[in-house]
Amino acid sequence: MDSITRRSFLGKAGAAAAGIGAVGEAAKSKESARHVKSAKSTESAPARYAVARCVTEWGYSSGKAYSDPFNEIELDVVFTDPQGVERRVPAFWAGDQLWRVRFAPPAPGRYTYRTVSSDPSNMDLHGQTGTLEVSAYTGNHPLRKHGPVRVASDQRHFEHEDGTPFFWLGDTWWMGLCSRLGFPEDFQRLAADRVNKGFTVIQIIAGLYPDMPAFDPRGANEAGFPWEPEYSRINPRYFDMADVRIQYLVEQGLVPCIVGCWGYFLPWMGVAKLKKHWRNIIARWGAYPVIWCLAGEGAMPYYLSKTKDEDVKLQKAGWTELGRYVRSIDAYHHPITIHPTNNARDQVEDISVLDFDMLQTGHSGRKSIPSTVDQVTGSLTRSPRMPVLVGEVDYEGIMGQSWQDVERFMFWASILSGAGGHTYGANGIWQVNTREHPYGPSPHGGCWGDTPWEVAYQLPGSGQLGLGKKLLERYNWWRIEPHAEWVEPHWSKSNYELPYAAGIPGELRLIFIPLLFERPKVTSLESGVSYRAFYFDPATGQQRDLGRVEPDSAGTWQAPLSPTFADWLLVLEKTA
Repeated sequence: MDSITRRSFLGKAGAAAAGIGAVGEAAKSKESARHVKSAKSTESAPARYAVARCVTEWGYSSGKAYSDPFNEIELDVVFTDPQGVERRVPAFWAGDQLWRVRFAPPAPGRYTYRTVSSDPSNMDLHGQTGTLEVSAYTGNHPLRKHGPVRVASDQRHFEHEDGTPFFWLGDTWWMGLCSRLGFPEDFQRLAADRVNKGFTVIQIIAGLYPDMPAFDPRGANEAGFPWEPEYSRINPRYFDMADVRIQYLVEQGLVPCIVGCWGYFLPWMGVAKLKKHWRNIIARWGAYPVIWCLAGEGAMPYYLSKTKDEDVKLQKAGWTELGRYVRSIDAYHHPITIHPTNNARDQVEDISVLDFDMLQTGHSGRKSIPSTVDQVTGSLTRSPRMPVLVGEVDYEGIMGQSWQDVERFMFWASILSGAGGHTYGANGIWQVNTREHPYGPSPHGGCWGDTPWEVAYQLPGSGQLGLGKKLLERYNWWRIEPHAEWVEPHWSKSNYELPYAAGIPGELRLIFIPLLFERPKVTSLESGVSYRAFYFDPATGQQRDLGRVEPDSAGTWQAPLSPTFADWLLVLEKTA
């Protein structure tokens, strides 16, 4: 992309994404924050201004020319908060002889900062100091009002920095940074739909994609590829184009779960190059409320590899090292996981590099139910304790199957089995099919389907999962625990398509009832607790009131037959 075209794109896209600087509420400081400093001394810069939990940005220009600045120089900025706590934030190479830093101060007050360059003789980059005056955030943007997402203290769900529970309902946009999903129109249209349906997380890859060979044209965006040939250095213009998309997600209240690359890039690039890749990602996007995913299918070799056993061993060791590296340079301590071939725990050699377990459980429609339930319940029993969620299962419509009934089943069976969230996917969105340019075949020669994303985003499963989340948010959903014994019959390893029960003892019972030709029996109802009940249609959100629950002397209640022969949710709420 030539410089004029790029400026035009960034002007249009930047307005749509509400800017790169200390977004919206920090407009007062924008010009100061984006100033490029090129002083030839280490005198303090004029005070800068920012807003807590908003991103502010500025640059440093080197008068000394480097022939390969990306590989020759690293620049960090060390911020010291009012309590004296330091955060060392990597800056990113922005092209030419320019480096930029992005910082989101966590709280108001006066901060000081100083630059640290790997070339201490360069006074343009090393030893520059200044102050940052940070005011309190007073708006209602959820990710700024409550702070970024972290693992909650119970190690079972997620919450914001201020302790507000965060419901993970993810969507899968693996190739969402490529030019097939155009910005701003296409990208904004898809984001608006997901916000309207209640999604909170977008799983998206930082340019090094699955299902294609290296430097396949399908992986490019408006500025080309994320790396130059031979992986000699990054292409900063690619990441400029990616910036506006990531920033737009955040502006809409969607948390980017950023996947560094697909797992097989590790044998191709090596650990050293992928450390540089991750350093660039963290420098550009670490100041935003993001979640890190080290890789997709971390231990899976390339489809056509002739050394698969060696690749698996190399990848597990490599992602462990990279997990430690990401944790060491991320000043914000965002949660870290890895997208797996089965479960994240088995993709690395040392589980301590991960904060939560992400699962992939199959694409075989209802045949994937046993694998999904077994992996969720199995992971929840493993040590160390951490949140568990299904990060990929049965993209809606993949291979002509896995329609909305399967999507509902996977959501409710996972959540009521103890999952800390759930990620949906639609075939056609993850690979960004378009009508004019279907994605086409994978390296193995097969094609997963050609449904355009414009059709796929309207498939009913996504909205129906949103209805499920909306119901759960009526209650203290983060306190819900599995209680299969609360209903008869209930699921077991001999039959996974029987009811699933969970809830809060003495307060709430949720029973997901797949197609059942008999009346479910609710058991172990607490003496002295009065419940009212209703059937909830997980496909439409409609309710059928059942009135007051009248248990027998043994604490059991025979619920009415579900309104239709389909899946339903039986809800028992404690009455006042």
